[in-house]
Amino acid sequence: MLHLKKRFLSLVLLPVASLTLLAGAANAETLKTKNFKVTITRNCPEGYVVCNNVTYVGRNLKTGQSIRLTGRTIHTVGADGVTPSRFLGYQFRNGQYIYQVTADNRLLVYNGKKLILQEQGVLIN
Repeated sequence: MLHLKKRFLSLVLLPVASLTLLAGAANAETLKTKNFKVTITRNCPEGYVVCNNVTYVGRNLKTGQSIRLTGRTIHTVGADGVTPSRFLGYQFRNGQYIYQVTADNRLLVYNGKKLILQEQGVLIN
């Protein structure tokens, strides 16, 4: 009987796990700029406008160094001052540094409020 329960659970859970992995892969985007390759993965269910669980994996194309950060989506707000409106991009923090990937495919890095890097990129597969 225990063997049948395990088999049933594996038959039921395997497709669910596969769908979850596929859903995660569908929410990934890769931006390539002159000096960086950045993969953004939204780790929220499809259809969520606001996502506070976004992964940034950036690799410097010259040095090979990489960084992994967790961040969120950024939006304008509606007339009520609360409701998210137009999607602006993603924001990630690493100490005093703020990394942004914008909706128009720009990579911006700030040290505090000072812009220290700005590169235009293109989405790739």
